[in-house]
Amino acid sequence: MPLSHDEITRFLKSVHPYDALPADVLDAVAHQIEVWEVEEGYPVYELGHTLPGVFVIYEGQVEIKDGNDAVVSHLGLRNSFGERGLLKGGKAATKAKAHTPSVLLVLPPDLVRDLIDGHPVVSKFFNRTRDTRSGPQSLATSAIDVLMAHNPATCPPTTTVREAAKMMRDKHISSLCVTEGEALLGIVTLRDISGKFVADGLPNDTPVSGIMTADPITLLPSDIGSDVLHIMMERGIGHIPISEGGRLVGIVTQTDLTHYQAVNSAELVRRIASAQTAQQMAAVTEEIPQLLVQLVAAGNRHEIVTRLITDIADTATRRLLTLAEAELGAPPVPYLWLACGSQGRQEQTGVSDQDNCLMLDDDVTDDDMAYFAALAKFVSDGLDTCGYFYCPGDMMATNPRWCQPVRVWRDYFKGWIAKPNPEAQMLASVMFDLRPIGGAFKLFDDLQADTLAAAKANSIFVAHMISNSLKHTPPLGLLRGFATIRSGEHRNTLDLKHNGVVPVVDLARIYSLQGELPEANTRARLKAAASAGILSDSGARDLLDAYDLIAETRLEHQVRLVKGEKAPDNFLPPSDLSDFERSHLRDAFVVVKTMQSAVGHGKGMLG
Repeated sequence: MPLSHDEITRFLKSVHPYDALPADVLDAVAHQIEVWEVEEGYPVYELGHTLPGVFVIYEGQVEIKDGNDAVVSHLGLRNSFGERGLLKGGKAATKAKAHTPSVLLVLPPDLVRDLIDGHPVVSKFFNRTRDTRSGPQSLATSAIDVLMAHNPATCPPTTTVREAAKMMRDKHISSLCVTEGEALLGIVTLRDISGKFVADGLPNDTPVSGIMTADPITLLPSDIGSDVLHIMMERGIGHIPISEGGRLVGIVTQTDLTHYQAVNSAELVRRIASAQTAQQMAAVTEEIPQLLVQLVAAGNRHEIVTRLITDIADTATRRLLTLAEAELGAPPVPYLWLACGSQGRQEQTGVSDQDNCLMLDDDVTDDDMAYFAALAKFVSDGLDTCGYFYCPGDMMATNPRWCQPVRVWRDYFKGWIAKPNPEAQMLASVMFDLRPIGGAFKLFDDLQADTLAAAKANSIFVAHMISNSLKHTPPLGLLRGFATIRSGEHRNTLDLKHNGVVPVVDLARIYSLQGELPEANTRARLKAAASAGILSDSGARDLLDAYDLIAETRLEHQVRLVKGEKAPDNFLPPSDLSDFERSHLRDAFVVVKTMQSAVGHGKGMLG
């Protein structure tokens, strides 16, 4: 059916971003548009073909497939397509075929580029990357490399305390790092001098090695400022050396940290670290939803928000371990408490249950197990009191199956890898996200490295894990590009957890197995996969952009609920989104679906 200029203009007024163009510009755009009338099955374009422009569906439906002929989306009225390939070299990144007889509007490439260059609303629409967020204050999002003092003052361990005090006075500093060559041995502070040297009346020739804090906790330059503040608050210290590759490169002190937003999250950490009961901690953790609102409102990126919220759960866990030992006595053998799930990946939001386990030293006896059962119950009960509810699947240290010696854990992983049945795949998916929280961290080091190596070496196991990871698919369908939940309490909504972030989490886990990557955090895994060549640079950028948009949409949805005095959840009605937001979210889902198809066909790389 021939379309008149007026019909095209009226239609574009109902499609974002063209609805925001001045009338004269819109009139000119309508004159340059080409109208395609196509029959069912017509190949609009093939993978790698030069695109004639950006398509907008005036009537009908279009099926989009990836390079493996897997359907990634069905599009309908007002949906646009082809822009991703057009803006990345002009070649089609997918295949498009008319699913029904359709009428398509085609905006020529030069017109699209002119609109992007001349109109911010169009530029924003076609920019498929998430804006870099930065709040009004910078500590939470700043890398420590920006905050730390470079070339920190040092002294050898034989330096006398008096000499060290003179050095601090002359340099107007409050600490010295004690080093031997490039190795950091300890740190001595003014508080050490007053509290240990002066107060105890030690001899004048006392070396700093006699009063220093040996093997102090350190951070990396790539860690964030909130890591520093949270550790300071939890441990009651004011100086943290920064090391890289075993070499001292800087130091951060309390006076470096002034970010208001980080102080808010750090204040929760401080109060939890000094709490005497789980009930006192619960009074703090109930403020997390409001903290979520503040962090998102301040413009912090999703990975910063979830990291800060996870820090609070980590602190609560460690405090409960301390309180448990105070009540039960010293542990009979070393142990390690680990988190898995979103806490393990440092990706907790306003909705979190608990997933955890205990690894015990191999010297543990049957008689010792009663102690660790009591420890697990104390901590898990305390976490439940704090709002980290019991895991519905009983993936907790209170389950005897997940409270075992390291040798048993080795057998678990060996068995899952050797015989990847459905339960093994599910358990491995959870347990490959393990992160140590409190106790003897050394119990995990060799186990993690050995398990990753064994997993990578077993191609059958990796294939089963890939198959398992594809069970969660992005919600792409005919309803404005989305497939919503069809029935039940959450009917007509998108599950932004299981069909949103989880598909990316699963993909990142597969990449980490293929590359023997130790990272647990999803974003860190994707970046490491690109560095290791598991993902192409462009594929990693696309997937990171898609993940960022989905994760931030999820957080923004939770914030809206909290502001409306409702409990945060993961179920988003598409009607809550603008046309602009729906278009970008759909495109993000298409990227994820395309990556799933590539992995499913044995093509981890995405060009």
